[in-house]
This record gives sequence, C-alpha cells and structure tokens, in this order.
Amino acid sequence: MPFKRKGDQYSASFVSKKWSFLLCLGCFYAGMLFTNRVGTVPQSKGIMRKTAMEAENLTLISEGCNLKAKEEKHVSKDIIEEVFKTHHAIHTLDKTISNLEMELAAARAAQESLLGGSLLSTDVNRAESSRKRRYLMVIGINTAFSSRKRRDSVRATWIPQGEKRKKLEDEKGIIVRFVIGHSAMTGGILDRAIEAENQKHGDFLRLDHVEGYLELSAKTKIYFATAVALWDADFFVKVDDDVHVNIATLCETLVRHRKKPRVYIGCMKSGPVLSKK
Repeated sequence: MPFKRKGDQYSASFVSKKWSFLLCLGCFYAGMLFTNRVGTVPQSKGIMRKTAMEAENLTLISEGCNLKAKEEKHVSKDIIEEVFKTHHAIHTLDKTISNLEMELAAARAAQESLLGGSLLSTDVNRAESSRKRRYLMVIGINTAFSSRKRRDSVRATWIPQGEKRKKLEDEKGIIVRFVIGHSAMTGGILDRAIEAENQKHGDFLRLDHVEGYLELSAKTKIYFATAVALWDADFFVKVDDDVHVNIATLCETLVRHRKKPRVYIGCMKSGPVLSKK
C-alpha cells in the first residue's frame, strides 16, 4: 500500500515555491533588461538624427556665408570696374569737348575774318617798317593751342585791343604778343584755329617750333632769338598766359635798370632773384 511521508510533501512544496520565486525574479530582470534596450535605442537614434540635422544645417549656413562673401566680392569688383569705366569715359568726353571747342573757335574766327576783312598786318611786315624804331620792351606771352580761354582773359584785362594796342606800341614803345609754335602736323586744325584767331586780334608771334610740354625750354630760347631778330628793344620779357601783368609797374621797374648793360631780372629755381658779384 503506497504512502507518502509528511516531510516529503513539505519538501516538494518548498522547492516549488523557491523555483517559482527565482523564475519570477528572472522574468522581472529579463523584462527590465528588454525594456531598457527597447527604450534606449530609439532615444539614441533620435539624438543621432538630431545631431546629423544640426551638422547639415551648420554646413548649409557655412556654405551660405561663403556664397554671400563671394557675391559681395564679385559686386565690389563690378563696382571698381564701373568706376574705372566712368573715369575713362569722362576723360574721353573732356578731350572730345576740347577738340570741338577749338574747331568751333577756328570756324568763328574764320567767319569773322571773312566778314570784317584783314584788320591788322603780320608781325614781320610791321617789324620791317619799324626797324629803325627802338622800343622799351617786347613782352612775349607763352601760350598753347588749348589756352584760348586764358588768352581771352588776358585780352580782357591787361592787353589793350585795336587802336589802343597800336597806341601803346607807338607812344610807349611796348610790344605784346602771344608766343606759339606749330603743331606736329603743320597746317592742321590747331594751326588753322590760331591763324584765324590771329587774323581777328593780330597779337600772335608764330615760332618755327613744334609745340610740346617737354619742349618749353627750347621754345623760350627760340622766342628770344626771334624777338631780337624782329625788334630792337631795351628789354625782352617772357611771361605765361596765366599771369596778369601790371604794365605800369613793370615799366617803372625796367626804366631804373635801362642804363645798365646786360641786365637779367627774373625768378630762378635756386639762389636769389637778383644776384650781386
């Protein structure tokens, strides 16, 4: 007859409870482990995605800054080019206007000379007729083709015109002339403009000299040689067309030195104006 002891029944019940507890505890830890892995991985992915998006945004912003800098540099270069083109256009326009003014002056002077006839004789003929006369001074005003406005200003201020200038020569012994050579192309529009202006005013002394800024010293030398050959005078004076001369004061100064031989009065680059031995 089979039977079980009371102690055996108690031992089996105890073992069953112990294993059940361990099994529950293992399931709990397994659940926690599984839950942590499932919850942590998506969070990591979200952070990675966010970091990747921020990096992409930074890259786009950096590229945008570079593009903006390149655009600003390109715009600055375009502005410099436009400014250069504008200055070049203004310079070309000024040169064109100057040429047109000279052409217009030549046309007007030629028309006036045709309408009014030849008012005054040339310097050579006048010098031949007055070779025996001795003058106080000959004033040569150094001028250029493009200095028409300066010549008009001088005529309007300290050089008498017409009969008054002739009276100044005959009574006071003072001759005043604008001194100019000829252009590189003899007989060109510049020379014709001067010829027409001379027919109107008769106050030019033409030199056998090619005009040029680097030839001013040679021009001055040729002027003195030409003036001495044309007129017999005590003094030969050279001034520029931007200088206004007080003829009365100049006469008073020169008269005081009239009896001194070989007198030179003028401004030099160095040293005193009047030097004594």
